[in-house]
Amino acid sequence: MNLEALKAWIEPAAILAVAIVLGFLFKRFFVHRMTVLSQRTKTNLDDALVQASKSHIPFWFLLGGVSLAMRHAPLAPDSTLAVEVDPYLRDALILSLSLVTSNFVNGLIVASTARVAEGSIASSSLLRNVARGLIVVVGLLFIVHKHTDITPILGALGIGSLAVALALQPTLSNLFAGLHITLTRPMRIGDFVELENGTQGFIVDIGWRATRLREPANDLVIVPNARLVEMIAKNYSMPDPAQNFSVTVGVSYDSDLERVEAVALEVARDVQETVPEAVRGFAPAVRFTAFGPSSIDFLAVMRVRYYPDRGMLAHEFIKRLKARFDHEGIEIPFPQQVVHQSEARAQPKGRKEDAARAPRVS
Repeated sequence: MNLEALKAWIEPAAILAVAIVLGFLFKRFFVHRMTVLSQRTKTNLDDALVQASKSHIPFWFLLGGVSLAMRHAPLAPDSTLAVEVDPYLRDALILSLSLVTSNFVNGLIVASTARVAEGSIASSSLLRNVARGLIVVVGLLFIVHKHTDITPILGALGIGSLAVALALQPTLSNLFAGLHITLTRPMRIGDFVELENGTQGFIVDIGWRATRLREPANDLVIVPNARLVEMIAKNYSMPDPAQNFSVTVGVSYDSDLERVEAVALEVARDVQETVPEAVRGFAPAVRFTAFGPSSIDFLAVMRVRYYPDRGMLAHEFIKRLKARFDHEGIEIPFPQQVVHQSEARAQPKGRKEDAARAPRVS
């Protein structure tokens, strides 16, 4: 190749290089600025759009640079290479736009379903993966349709799908059960639930086959979706994650119940306003409930922000109430029995002395 031929390729090479540099500069400065501006708005649409498209912008500039460079390349007069390349560039652009759309929809799903659970943000992987897969498949079918008739392909897919459905019934059962849980939302990511077998934990993910629960002890429980939808489950996070709970306390029969109620209310109010896990502004209640075997029992009702926080609130209340009762001289009796001695009634000869010594328990 002589010097003149090399000079002829300088212009298309320069066009391609400028397009690549512009793509990275556009991503570096303009997209960064758009990201900052989108974070100041209330809607999530602009945030999701910027996040979905920013990694594809240099690729779009590259496609445009290749198209322009081919038109300025020193090709033979009868060459149709530039025209032949354009359809493939459009296919690459369509595929890229399909990926951007799937990322955008995925971002909207995360923004609408993500919930904070124990400091982590999670959303259903099933819904995100299904949406991403459908959008990408539609984009690929559109690309194939531009080059050939896709009717035979759709027919083959239909027959193949029927065969796959018959072979994978358990898997599909879990898949549709997971979609049912995700769409009807009887339980959501981050909810604290209790299953009918006694398992308790936070929902950390709803997948295509199983739902994962993280127990308070940090163990992971995996439940197949098909079984989960058939279980009786209690969702402690719906309709409101805040929970009322009560602590049972017993006081001596000699206690002044008016004084007991006043002191217990004062301690409960202090706990309600100072413990971080408690709901501020809630008015605790004290209710006497029963004459127990050795005490008069009452309930102290308080409210926590989340169900797992009940233990901390009860912990603080019991400590403070015990210290306050000791200071006020209010007795919390331990379980006990009273034994009464009585004179023996007429007994057969030889057993009176034994009966006289036998205690009577009441």
